Amino acid sequence: MAIKGKDREFRLRQLSYIDFKPVNMDRVLTMLFPRLRFGGYGTRRPPRKNDLTVSDFAREYVKDPKQFAGFAEHQDLVERWIETDLMDMVNRGRPNQAIAAPRPLHGNTYKFRNARHARDYGAAEQLYWMLYYARGGRGQVAREALTRFFFAGIDLHTDKYDPSASVDVETQALLHFDQQVSVDMRDSQEPERFPPLCIGQVDLLADDTLRLLAYEPYIPRTVLVEYLKTLFAFHLGLYHLRLIKLLPELVRRRSADPTCAFEVCPVSPDQMEAHGGCPYRVYLLADLGNDLDSHMAALARHSADVHYRRIPTYVQSHYLLRKLDELANYLSHRVGKLPTPANGFFGIGNLLALLEPPHAADRESYFKARLAGLLEDTGGNAREEIDPEIKRITEMGLSDLDMYVEILMALRGSYHRRYITEFLDSVFKRGDAGIMHQSKASPRRFAVGSQLLEVLLQIAVLRSSGSGFYTRALRIDELLVFLRERYGIYIDRLPSGDGFGTASIKDLAALRLNVQSFRCRLREIGFFRDLSDAYITQTIMPRYTIAKTNGGAP
Repeated sequence: MAIKGKDREFRLRQLSYIDFKPVNMDRVLTMLFPRLRFGGYGTRRPPRKNDLTVSDFAREYVKDPKQFAGFAEHQDLVERWIETDLMDMVNRGRPNQAIAAPRPLHGNTYKFRNARHARDYGAAEQLYWMLYYARGGRGQVAREALTRFFFAGIDLHTDKYDPSASVDVETQALLHFDQQVSVDMRDSQEPERFPPLCIGQVDLLADDTLRLLAYEPYIPRTVLVEYLKTLFAFHLGLYHLRLIKLLPELVRRRSADPTCAFEVCPVSPDQMEAHGGCPYRVYLLADLGNDLDSHMAALARHSADVHYRRIPTYVQSHYLLRKLDELANYLSHRVGKLPTPANGFFGIGNLLALLEPPHAADRESYFKARLAGLLEDTGGNAREEIDPEIKRITEMGLSDLDMYVEILMALRGSYHRRYITEFLDSVFKRGDAGIMHQSKASPRRFAVGSQLLEVLLQIAVLRSSGSGFYTRALRIDELLVFLRERYGIYIDRLPSGDGFGTASIKDLAALRLNVQSFRCRLREIGFFRDLSDAYITQTIMPRYTIAKTNGGAP
């Protein structure tokens, strides 16, 4: 059934910049680059007649004898190398394959994107403003560090390449082509700046980003870029899982929670118990084994199912907030009955306040008109012409606002639920780089991939000295606490919430085996040293040593 105009609108940037669709992290990183370069602004590129192709890149290379001497007669080989190693392709291997953009190994690669294939659905914007609002100066330092790392060898004022800059072969190849085109312009449109609803998760993202970038002198550039993609996908997923849990609770309260205020949020990345007393933290019980029929796998499936079952309630709460935002803007800008907050926008707390009795008359009159228009669009004015499901809703005795939202849920709820599910899958189900696995014969289950585990281990062995980071060995029991308290990843015990209660004997046996599988995984990726069965001799050894010198600077 067709819904027209404002009734179709769902996205609410005060909650998330993301237009919920499956995202590709190469394209997210590509679209993050102009945000980093222009301080949050988007990019505006002169129109290009045709999409760039692999042949375009290859021709540019082979005609330069300094880069590809002797390859002019072998352009097909150059094309294959470019396609395989340098390009992010859509429909790879199919007749309709096309370039989305060069791989995001350098900040200037965003200039060569084919826009219709490089959509990030707002994920880059979400990441940028998450980093922007991180507390304690972490956000600004993280953004500056990312800019320095990704735009290595480029003067951001002149856009000139410094040939003496030390970058890898792939990046040098991309920068060579970079000199053949003009730079994009900063978009003149002022960006919308909305603080994240969960500032604690944002602080953890910024702190983790700084920790990973501490390895820049030690880790190959291409590896560190993969680490950052893995970290960003993981945090995007965690943030939205927390949002899915938090928002319905705020709607039930009909107000913002003072605990979540910018100044008092208890999350502190410097502490081992990073979440403090946060009442909205999420818990993920992860299976580290490979037996899909095991009890541990069943527990991990239950953990994933609890989170995904919250999506319908979240969609309803999201719809309610979106429509209250439309009411707020109508009252403020159209009829002048509601003053705009000093910060220039209506935050979630401001919108929830519209549910209070003083706004009842304005609320009911506004949504009575919106409801009438919606009913007309979905079947006419006569009751007998209305869809049976909608007719049942109209007979439930709801207020005009509640009836309006319920009808929207009936018509569009499953649509948004499906795309939110696909978005979460795209950031969680990333093979070895993800925290969720799903086979064709089994539902989703939380399971930490080896690459994600490696990234989290690189972060775990770092300790802050105040002005930098240094590495140290970590006992396995300390690592389990770190994963549990910082990310909500439970391996050796059941979570204290999110669908779990007291552990049974069968649960405890499964968790013991899970810890054994965890040790095996650590040994496989080269971080684990065990001299005996005692925890005191089971240590996680840093792969790269960063010494504590001059205040911890490497």
